[in-house]
Amino acid sequence: MKYNVLGNTGLLVSELCLGTMTFGGRGYWTAIGKLEQEPVNQLVKRSVEAGINFIDTANVYSEGLSEEMTGKAIRDLGLKRDELVLATKVRGQMGEGPNQTGLSRGHIMQQVEESLRRLNTDYIDLYQIHGFDPWTPLEETVRALDDIVRSGKVRYVGCSNLAAWHLMKALGYAEYHHLAKFVSLQAYYTIAGRDLEREIVPLLLDQKIGLMVWSPLAGGLLSGKYKRDQEGPEGSRRVEFDFPPVNKEKAFDILDVMYPMAEEKGISVARLALAWLLHQQAVTTVIIGAKKMSQLEDNLKAVEISLSESDLQKLDEVSKLSPEYPGWMYERQGRDRKKQSEILGKQH
Repeated sequence: MKYNVLGNTGLLVSELCLGTMTFGGRGYWTAIGKLEQEPVNQLVKRSVEAGINFIDTANVYSEGLSEEMTGKAIRDLGLKRDELVLATKVRGQMGEGPNQTGLSRGHIMQQVEESLRRLNTDYIDLYQIHGFDPWTPLEETVRALDDIVRSGKVRYVGCSNLAAWHLMKALGYAEYHHLAKFVSLQAYYTIAGRDLEREIVPLLLDQKIGLMVWSPLAGGLLSGKYKRDQEGPEGSRRVEFDFPPVNKEKAFDILDVMYPMAEEKGISVARLALAWLLHQQAVTTVIIGAKKMSQLEDNLKAVEISLSESDLQKLDEVSKLSPEYPGWMYERQGRDRKKQSEILGKQH
């Protein structure tokens, strides 16, 4: 297991992160997973044995039960809290009242206390906003997050599912007012959905923001269970919960390349999909989740795979984004600088 610095910090996190959406299974979340405490303990134990030090959860997962089970697993296994990096999130609906959702100061202050209680910990390593709240001024959210960092209840703050301009606005406001800045973005990124590369990846590289990847297998579509013109097996993720949205025709074109490549290497398609992400410059950590130990074991082996330039070129060719404005204009107008760089031997 390798460890990468999370954004522009000194915090080292494992290149694979254990996701906890399968823990519990209350309400809406039963379609994703409904693991009980003992299998949760075993998944956490095996992950830590494999070198994972990063665990990601959220207050909304199974209506708080995921956080509770994560905290209990750490206690049951006798794990050292200071050797783990615990991440959770705030934004979603956590009660019936009108103020039990969003990113207002009140909701953030209430929910950080609730997450600390459920996780049974004195501090949260990475506290992330789970998305954009159109009702709450971004400035209010950033200031509230700074306050909980200064209080010692949270060590770093991150964000998830933001547009590039939202993220840049928050970074600029925090920089100007000397407030805690987002150190990471948790976002959907997969070889079957590379939209992040248009605007967000360049921003992350420029601003030194860490990237935590969620749903690296495109909601199970890249798990190896699905083939063109065939439904997945009964009970599989995409059959019961067809999310996130994906261009399935293009995804199967990609799978047509991935299946023979995986077979040639003697690995699963899922492992190949994870390995591709681990070869991407912007990626800090890839979040893996599992319902079964066999799934976890297969995912853990993704760190052992080295893809050649030829492999990466084949995968890039079949999965690359179609040209979109202003990207195609940047490419056209940048030809002069590219030519100069080749002459001068410089890269810009």
